[in-house]
Amino acid sequence: MDKLIELASTLASGAVIAVLAAWLTNRSRNRQDQQVEIGTLRVHADAMTVAVVELQAAATANRLLWEGPAERARSFFLAAMASAGGFAMARIAGGTDVQCTQVGFGCAAELLSRDRLASKQNIAAVREPLTRAATAAAPLMRCSDPAVATATEQLLNALSDVEDTARLEPAMEAFGRAVNAATAPQLSWWARHSAAHTT
Repeated sequence: MDKLIELASTLASGAVIAVLAAWLTNRSRNRQDQQVEIGTLRVHADAMTVAVVELQAAATANRLLWEGPAERARSFFLAAMASAGGFAMARIAGGTDVQCTQVGFGCAAELLSRDRLASKQNIAAVREPLTRAATAAAPLMRCSDPAVATATEQLLNALSDVEDTARLEPAMEAFGRAVNAATAPQLSWWARHSAAHTT
C-alpha cells in the first residue's frame, strides 16, 4: 500500500509539474508573440509617420516653388520679357506689327508651357510620398487594436488635403496616442492587482 501511495504521489507531482511547465511554456510563447507584434506595430507606425512627414514636406515645397504669389509674379514677368524679346526679334527681321505681336505671344506661350510642364512634374513628385503613406497604412488598418486601425483611417482621410493642418495635426496626434497605447507594456495580473490595492 505504501508503494501505491508513493507511486500516486509521484504521478500527481509529475502531472502538476507537467501542467506547470506547459502553462509556463505557453505563457512565455504568448509574451514573445506579443513582443514581436508590438515591435512590428512600432515599425509600421514609424513608416507611416515618416511617410506623412515626407508628404507634408513635398506639398510645402510644391506650394513654395510653384504656387506662391512671388512665383506667379515671376512667371508673369518672364512671359512679358519673352513676349517683348520675340517682338523685338521679329521687328529686327523686318516683320509687320501683327507678325511681331504673334511672335511675341508665341514666345510667351512657349515659356508658360514649359513652366506649366515643370509645375505638373513637381506635383507628380507628391504622388510617391502619398503612395508610401498608403502602403504604410495598409498593415496598420489590419491591426488587431481597433483604436490603431481607426486612427490610421482618420489620418489617411486627413491626408486628402495635406495642407489642412487644422485637420492633419489632430489626426497625427490621435494616431500617436493610439500607437503608444497599443505598444505600452502590458502589466501582469499580479502588478495590476498590487497597483489596485495600493491606491
